[in-house]
Amino acid sequence: MIEIILMLFGEAVMVFGALGILRFPDVYTRLHAATKCDTGGAMSIILALILIMDAPAVVRAKFLVLAFLIAMINPMVSHAIARGAYKYGVKPKVVVDMYAWDNP
Repeated sequence: MIEIILMLFGEAVMVFGALGILRFPDVYTRLHAATKCDTGGAMSIILALILIMDAPAVVRAKFLVLAFLIAMINPMVSHAIARGAYKYGVKPKVVVDMYAWDNP
């Protein structure tokens, strides 16, 4: 039962992440949606696969290492992409700046 819940959760995160990529206006919000989609959805699906499959412990350990690497590397890569976009001069399309009072 847990594996089915994890699989459905991972698929839902992937679908909503894909919708976020299509609907969000600029590179920063699209990158946020893609990062959440990859990290949350992929890790949930990998954990479901670990529970579902009948494989040796070595294969399950490899899937755990893969989930750990996704959790560590994906945020760093998305940060590097966002930093590159910022240095290239891509401005975010901000509708409401909640921190405008902080920057005179």
